[in-house]
Amino acid sequence: MPAASALLAPAAPVGIGWRQPHYEALLARRPDLGFIEVHSENFFADGGATLAVLEAGREAYAVSLHGVGLGLGSATGLDPWHLDRLARLVERVQPQWVSDHACFARVGSGLHVADLLPIPFNDESLALMAKHVGTVQQRLGRRMLVENISAYVGWDGDTLAEPEFFNLLTQRSGCGLLLDVNNLFVNARNAGLAPDEAAREAMRWVDAIRPGSVGEIHLAGHCELADGLVIDDHGSRVRDEVWRVYAHAIERLGPVPTLIEWDAAVPELDVLLGECERARALQT
Repeated sequence: MPAASALLAPAAPVGIGWRQPHYEALLARRPDLGFIEVHSENFFADGGATLAVLEAGREAYAVSLHGVGLGLGSATGLDPWHLDRLARLVERVQPQWVSDHACFARVGSGLHVADLLPIPFNDESLALMAKHVGTVQQRLGRRMLVENISAYVGWDGDTLAEPEFFNLLTQRSGCGLLLDVNNLFVNARNAGLAPDEAAREAMRWVDAIRPGSVGEIHLAGHCELADGLVIDDHGSRVRDEVWRVYAHAIERLGPVPTLIEWDAAVPELDVLLGECERARALQT
C-alpha cells in the first residue's frame, strides 16, 4: 500500500545534470526545471568562463553541487585543499544540495585515483565514513548527501548489508542519502540476476532504507557489454526496469527531488526534458 506521504505530498522538484553541451540552450530557453546539478570540481577555479556560466544558471534555477572527488571513505583522510575549494564554492553559489559518493579515491601518500572505488561495508569503514562526513558538514555548515555507487568489485568479509550501512551512516552523521536507483539495478545485474529479478532486488534495497533519510534520487542510463558486464555509463535513456524501481521508491518514500543524469553521448536538451516529464508523471 502506498505510504501516506506519497498520497499527501506534492510532487518534488525534478532536474537535470547541466553539462557543457547544454549551457547555452538552457540559459536561452529557461525550461521548466526544479533544479540543475553540476559536478563541483568543474567550478573550483576562482573565476573564469565556467564559473560565470554557473552563476548565470544560479540566477534561473536552484543548484545542486554533486562532487566526485572527496573520497569520503579514503583511509588516508580528506584532502584539505579539495575541501577548502568546495567550501568556497558552496559559499559563493549557496546550492540547494551538496553531495558526494560513498567511496574511496585517495591512496598512499595522497594519490587520487580518479575513480569511485568501493568501500567495505563493516564497522571500521562506517566509523571512518561518519567521521569524514561530519568533518565536511562542519566545514560547509550544512547537511550533505552521500550517494550509493555502482561497484564492479567488492570486499571479502563485509559484515553489514549495504542499506544497513547507509541507515547507520545517516543516523550517526546526520547526512542524507542520495539514492541512485540505476546503481542499485546495475549492481544487481552484475551479481548475476536477470533484469526482472534485478529490479525486484533493487526494490528490496529501497525497502530496507530508513524513510526520511533520502534527500535526492538519481536516474540514469546504463549499457551492457558483450560479456554481460553492465556499466553505469550515464549514456542513454533510463531503462524501463529502472523506472519501475523509481516508481517503487516514490511509492514507499514519497516524492523526492529527482535528477536525470546524462554524461556520455549527451543528446539534445529536449531528450533530457522528456525524461524529466516521465519522472514527474510517476510522482503524481
